[in-house]
Amino acid sequence: MTISEIQQGLINEFNLFDSWEQRYEYVIELGKSLPEIPEKDKTQDKLIKGCQSQVWLTTRSENGKLFFEADSDAILPRGIAAMLVRIYSGQPIEDILKSDENFIEEIGLQEFLTPTRANGLLAMIKQIKYYAIAYSAKK
Repeated sequence: MTISEIQQGLINEFNLFDSWEQRYEYVIELGKSLPEIPEKDKTQDKLIKGCQSQVWLTTRSENGKLFFEADSDAILPRGIAAMLVRIYSGQPIEDILKSDENFIEEIGLQEFLTPTRANGLLAMIKQIKYYAIAYSAKK
């Protein structure tokens, strides 16, 4: 599936919920399904700068695609990271670079996130795009 198809799937899932509380709970559930990354990968250089909580993001490149793993010490950022891993992991580098983040508004995510959590979300997306730029430059 493409990035936009995965984003649309998330939008459709969130539209099933009537309240922000249900959507919030769903983000938490997504976080519970995210596999933990090994302790050896929870290093300072993999921490997302700008997040209120500790969020680690690892990546590897394979055949022109990036694969991400993430983890957090807090349940809500873990859920947000799970969404982003779902969207971007396994996608071609060029598609990651060209993708937009309109799904955030359509889901209404920014409406129930505190400003510091919203900054953390943007920092996670920015780090994913930085990885894509770095791997693109290596080609």
